[in-house]
Amino acid sequence: MAKIKGAVVVDKERCKGCDLCVVACPADVLSLEPKDVNDKGYHYAYMAKADDCIGCASCGYVCPDGCITVYKVKVN
Repeated sequence: MAKIKGAVVVDKERCKGCDLCVVACPADVLSLEPKDVNDKGYHYAYMAKADDCIGCASCGYVCPDGCITVYKVKVN
């Protein structure tokens, strides 16, 4: 049976840094960018611990702006 790993893609220009996805993540994968900001001046979300993502999509469900896409990737 193939192992499944998650991958989160954040549209950083649409992200307003509300932190809801960071709080919702059960694997503590996401974080807000501490230094960089997007064109609107917000610290955007990013995958701080990419290897820990389980692909549950909790972050995508709670995102009020719909700027998170979650993919499930097979790992051999």
